[in-house]
Amino acid sequence: MEVVANAGVMALASMFVGVLPLTLGVVYAIWPNEQRLTLMRTLSLATVFAAVAGVTVGFVSELLFISRSETITFSRQVAIGLAESLVPLFFGFGCLTVAWLCVTIGLYRRP
Repeated sequence: MEVVANAGVMALASMFVGVLPLTLGVVYAIWPNEQRLTLMRTLSLATVFAAVAGVTVGFVSELLFISRSETITFSRQVAIGLAESLVPLFFGFGCLTVAWLCVTIGLYRRP
């Protein structure tokens, strides 16, 4: 939970985008139709882009931190920053995994 509390605006925004296909996947599992499936595809693509953008911003921030340091070493702070910058990617792809499993259930239920 500490990672989310320390997350920047871009990281939080990219993680929020991951919740959208997750929600739609659950809705599709309950009420499957072609329009929701089409929307699911586009939201999944948006989530991939948002997750990659969130990781990129995290890496850029960490590189700026390193460039402003007096000595260029791989310290504990750098390791923590790099680990935290991977959180949006983990969260986004985790949401996509569950969302597409819900879509699989919805496809199974369709006539």
